[in-house]
Amino acid sequence: MMAADDLWEETGMPLLRRVIGAVLRRIRLGQGRTLREVAGVAGVSLPYLSEVERGTKEASSEVLAAICRALGLAMPDLLDEVRREMLREAAPASRFVTHLATRRDQGPRCAVGGPRSAQSRWTSCAGAPQLSRAIMRL
Repeated sequence: MMAADDLWEETGMPLLRRVIGAVLRRIRLGQGRTLREVAGVAGVSLPYLSEVERGTKEASSEVLAAICRALGLAMPDLLDEVRREMLREAAPASRFVTHLATRRDQGPRCAVGGPRSAQSRWTSCAGAPQLSRAIMRL
């Protein structure tokens, strides 16, 4: 796992390309495979794969799919691991909207939860400025 300082920018959020690269590298090294081997199977150049893993290049979905195939990894599994990495490094106070619902008698409501909490709480979302901030953190 990379240090939080390596993944997070001044905005308080990680760059997706850095997290994806860190996860791909961790999986490749866990398999005991070289950059050369995976790049060859994926059909990308060794320098390009290295840049993707270091988070300096943003790979297209097609390139990511080729790298995943070379690693024997399903794209949803990569994205799930990236999500877990991002939540693991998230600030404890981070909150996000998990569900939106409408009740006839109370208007729009949302469930707001935190990344380290399995619980969520329902709250009124109508006109609440925190809703737009929460949605931006999804």
